[in-house]
Amino acid sequence: MVNEQAAPPGPLAGVRVLDLTRVLSGPFGTLILGDLGADIIKVEEPGGGDRVRTIAPFHDGDLSHYFLAVNRNKRSIVVDLKSERGRDLILELVAHCDVLIENFRPDVMTRLGLEFDVIKAHKPDIVMCSISGFGRTGPLRDKPSFDLVTQARSGVMSITGEPEGAPTKMGLPMGDLGGGLWSAIAVLAALHHRDRTGEAQHIDLSLLEGMVGMLGYLGQLALLTGTSPGRVGSSHHNVVPYGRFEVADGHLVLALHVGNFWRKFCVAIDRPDLIEDPRFRTTTNRRDNRDILVPIIEDILRTKTRDEWSGIFDEADLPYAPILGVAEALAQEQLQDREILRTVSHPTAGDVKIVRPPVRFPENNFEPPLRPPPLLGEHTREVCRTILGWDDARIDELIEGFENGRVGVKPA
Repeated sequence: MVNEQAAPPGPLAGVRVLDLTRVLSGPFGTLILGDLGADIIKVEEPGGGDRVRTIAPFHDGDLSHYFLAVNRNKRSIVVDLKSERGRDLILELVAHCDVLIENFRPDVMTRLGLEFDVIKAHKPDIVMCSISGFGRTGPLRDKPSFDLVTQARSGVMSITGEPEGAPTKMGLPMGDLGGGLWSAIAVLAALHHRDRTGEAQHIDLSLLEGMVGMLGYLGQLALLTGTSPGRVGSSHHNVVPYGRFEVADGHLVLALHVGNFWRKFCVAIDRPDLIEDPRFRTTTNRRDNRDILVPIIEDILRTKTRDEWSGIFDEADLPYAPILGVAEALAQEQLQDREILRTVSHPTAGDVKIVRPPVRFPENNFEPPLRPPPLLGEHTREVCRTILGWDDARIDELIEGFENGRVGVKPA
């Protein structure tokens, strides 16, 4: 465990994570753990580190927007995992960590000599999480995969898009983001198990299964009916009216999902007769008569502007919203009031705005730490000194060896 006095505050203060991940799925998972107070040691390869450091556009200097988004609250060291000395350094660090997370293909850690049994021998109660496209078994285990591949194979693309259009990827890279979410959840569960039993855990996390696990009721619908749900655009497969609707000067969305929202909506649009219309009386009636009901609603909504309907729907306490762009969304009053945007000071990019962690703990006034993402290898000296107890001479020797191509650790 980390020295409590030196650890950032938070529910995971005292938990140390050795982060061998890169790009998005793994870094998003360790971002969550870091936001909750864990000490994240990000291990990057020499020659540039995490490849997303190079993705434009950049804030002042060379800080990639992509890297900034998923790598705050982490410390960076650079290790050549293919070198013997680099491997030895990882194993020495593992003994001081609670968690190791990696997202290589399934055979890579074995080739590096860092398979679970070796890791466990150096840290008997380690929690190790291996994230891969398809998992550690099965016919696809060795295939390359990215978010788009996951969305396609999981069935998600088949239900995304307009009914008459082609299958479409989601706007968010949920194949990868979902993997990060599942990894954080799994690690927290494994830590709880470890604390009760003292047992190590090796988590085998498949991005494909993670995405399938988020199909929710649509997966169950396919199992019930034996057929795949189709694309319904911005609408809902079983709830009507629900979706994007045109108004006099643009669009808004209505989400009349459960409860008495349908009744309140009919009163608000001055059509109480629709409430008792046998074609629309129940959720099933409205679903089965979608092609009749939706045109009626569309004709009514086109008679007023977005602002006019907003006033009416606010008064009726209905779930609706204007469709905002990302910049508009970040600037809206609700998020400004909640202070969703914060400023961090980066050593090369200066002050940059970021989206703060969404989780809050008001009872104990815990505020997630907001440290900028690290420079490449920024914390090599700090980690070797404070965690491993190395003196400056040994660290200097390590740095000199790296510069001569013999070791595998980049200086701070």
